[in-house]
Amino acid sequence: MSLFKNIFSKDKKETLDKGLEKSKTSFFGKLSKAVAGKSKVDDEVLDNLEEILVTSDVGVNTTLKIIERIEERVSRDKYMGTDELNAILREEIAGLLSETNIGEETEFSVPSDKKPYVIMVVGVNGVGKTTTIGKLAYQFKKQGLKVVLGAADTFRAAAIDQLEVWANRVEVPIIKQKMGSDPASVAFDTLSSALAENADVVLVDTAGRLHNKVNLMNELSKVKRVMQKVVPDAPHDVLLVLDGSTGQNAFEQAKQFTKATEVTSLAVTKLDGTAKGGVVIGISDQFQIPVKYIGVGEGIEDLQVFNKYEFVDSFFKL
Repeated sequence: MSLFKNIFSKDKKETLDKGLEKSKTSFFGKLSKAVAGKSKVDDEVLDNLEEILVTSDVGVNTTLKIIERIEERVSRDKYMGTDELNAILREEIAGLLSETNIGEETEFSVPSDKKPYVIMVVGVNGVGKTTTIGKLAYQFKKQGLKVVLGAADTFRAAAIDQLEVWANRVEVPIIKQKMGSDPASVAFDTLSSALAENADVVLVDTAGRLHNKVNLMNELSKVKRVMQKVVPDAPHDVLLVLDGSTGQNAFEQAKQFTKATEVTSLAVTKLDGTAKGGVVIGISDQFQIPVKYIGVGEGIEDLQVFNKYEFVDSFFKL
């Protein structure tokens, strides 16, 4: 039975299928070798499956959970044919994602009871953070929301310039200061402006320097404190952007950032150019933080709201 519930538009689903093509091809290539000549799931098949999941960047701990669940089903049902393995894997992985992810949204939206809704975006340089902010601004604006951008990554001139390019492209206001300015000051100005303009959503970019975690921690804490002078419960969402194409390195970044600040949601980018799509499953499970958005292409429409049914359907589509 397909988990696909016809909840995405056909175009979006095709983009997702295409974006996960490399991950799927790699995974099923390994899986078909693992079960070649076998009619039932036995210890050898499970050992091979464990290796496949680990090498597909699902991560060791999450892989062990999945294997354990399948072992339980094998011992309960006494017999499981290798032809059933694909369907069982789909069910178990969807079940795993259900434990962390709301993952049932299909539209870009923010709670209407918080205005402005403040999203602080964090992540190391090069993961697609600024591009994700630009694409989010585009999607929110498309939903009829009034958006303001804040260029609080003042450490790199390129970050301010890049965000400005996106602001002009999407035609939303950007609040910025010169390179080297205090990021908290930019955040303060951004939220003050958003309040004055009666904005619905604020997206604040922040610096992504991980080599000195203490400085990063202090800076992000200060940015939060200063935001709260303007909007008392800001930020409402701390969105960590991770580059899916880096596989295990994305786990490491998630680990470092969750230590540096309280992360409330994830965006996993660059899934289209890689066979490492399994990283979404592992990161979601290991950090118990919902994946909100995934990047499956370079186009402005190719940032998608993460939906677990759609993701699992595309990943396991034969």
